[in-house]
Amino acid sequence: MKQIYESEYLQLGLKIAYYRKLRGLTQEQLAEKIDRTPAFIGHVEAPNISKAVSLDTLFDIAAVLDVPVYKFLMFEDEWPISVPQ
Repeated sequence: MKQIYESEYLQLGLKIAYYRKLRGLTQEQLAEKIDRTPAFIGHVEAPNISKAVSLDTLFDIAAVLDVPVYKFLMFEDEWPISVPQ
């Protein structure tokens, strides 16, 4: 991951966490549905870790969460978004 895209990766992770929680899924459940480990999902969602995600993985996540892919790729100048608990 290039350092210049750190903000975008952080926003992506927060959006994944937001929609996952909105759908009532745990990190473990999402990981199982996309054939990844819960640790991978945790790293992607963590605000203090910038983890790169392949397009294939992003497409899988979007399909499971029933969210159009473009919603994950619309980046804001001001963030973070609030994530439901």
